Amino acid sequence: MSSAVQADSSAASLRDDIAHARRVVVKVGSSSLTTIDGGLDEAKLIALTDVIGAHRAAGHEVILVSSGAIAAGLEPMGLKKRPRDLASQQAAAGVGQGLLMAAYTRALGRFDLVPGQVLLSADDLIRRTRYKNAQRAIDKLLALGTLPIVNENDAVATEEIRFGDNDRLAALVAHLAHADALVLLSDVDALYSGPPDLPGSRLIDRVHGPSDLDEVAIGGVGTAGTGTGGMATKVDAAIMVADSGIPAVLTSAPQAASALAGEGVGTYFAVTHKRRGTRLLWLRHLARTFGTVTIDRGAETAVLSRGTSLLAAGVTACSGNFEAGDPVEIRNPDDEVIARGMTNFSSDELPLMFRSTTEELGTRLGNDYRKEVIHRNDLVLTQVSGGR
Repeated sequence: MSSAVQADSSAASLRDDIAHARRVVVKVGSSSLTTIDGGLDEAKLIALTDVIGAHRAAGHEVILVSSGAIAAGLEPMGLKKRPRDLASQQAAAGVGQGLLMAAYTRALGRFDLVPGQVLLSADDLIRRTRYKNAQRAIDKLLALGTLPIVNENDAVATEEIRFGDNDRLAALVAHLAHADALVLLSDVDALYSGPPDLPGSRLIDRVHGPSDLDEVAIGGVGTAGTGTGGMATKVDAAIMVADSGIPAVLTSAPQAASALAGEGVGTYFAVTHKRRGTRLLWLRHLARTFGTVTIDRGAETAVLSRGTSLLAAGVTACSGNFEAGDPVEIRNPDDEVIARGMTNFSSDELPLMFRSTTEELGTRLGNDYRKEVIHRNDLVLTQVSGGR
């Protein structure tokens, strides 16, 4: 693999926002913590904690999003490779998570740092109350001087509700924790225009927005073996946080110290948008929808052009099984997704309300129905036909 090309001093200076970040999220993948055979590699873990310990000593707050629980559980369970079935993955995670945290505890103890485990499921970032609980837990761990170590709760995660990879989780944690930067570490030193080992592939030093990636062959470049993410998931995560006011760097674990220092290693993703509201970001990028609400053309115009709430008068159909407070897709008459939102009514209640005015609903069903199906503060627009 090609080594990272050092950018010139003027390019490096543009990464001051990384070097000066008061609070940074660092994500490390399984491939950067495991041996070729798939077991936990404590030498790699110690090297990473050396960097984190030094960064903490320099006055920065660090939140570590760490993969590796399933990989750590393989050897003790007599498994030679990552299992394919969900039940075995859950079992390996149940065994490995404790071993992973024990290894971190030993390594961080050399810096008098105490790790605090935070296991999250996708449902923790879908439900508003649970989201707030996760946010408070991380904030309190930092306030007490501990180092939060976040991972998906693989021991209970299901295929239906899971992050799928820790890159996506890291991006959401960065926003949840109001971090100032995100550093994504893997076994690839940067984003390249093509497979890094092929002649002609060039290192992409900076990404100013998704359009910079139009001619970059991302698919298929990334980790293998014990990891679940590839380069595409890392790029998606970096773009996600950049779109919410947080700069990101994508590089390899051996270059973690240089990345945190703002040096010109890896690929830097520049901020493309001011910070978005927390609620709308997780609704846009995370929430698994539980159903669909179909609206007429007039409601589509009101939602898209005037930024209004969605009223029952414009709802023509619904599908799925959802409760009040669940995220749903909003589709136009052409069956195109135009928005996502948190519904105020269940899939059982909503059919009773189709095409009814607020006044009619109050008279017919009671005052509890004199409210929006989806309030505009709980609604985020997406790109037509699938969203962003």
